[in-house]
Amino acid sequence: MAWSKEEIYQITAEELKDGLYVNLGIGMPTHVANYIPKGVNVIFQSENGMLGMGPFPYAGEEDPDLINAGKQTITAISTVAFHSG
Repeated sequence: MAWSKEEIYQITAEELKDGLYVNLGIGMPTHVANYIPKGVNVIFQSENGMLGMGPFPYAGEEDPDLINAGKQTITAISTVAFHSG
């Protein structure tokens, strides 16, 4: 039986260890940030120059200035850093 997308996100998130820096590419990888186990602190980088990306925002809390490389609205953690180049 094939895994659902949600199962893939969950399995992937469980592989991430506390303190890692992880680059999330466009597509399915962007969903992994929503499945990180409690107590595990991972710093996510969005491919468009944001280090410290948080999970997707709740409905009504979107900030159109915070997007990932796939143009989806995201949140930022308190220690976020933006860079270009």
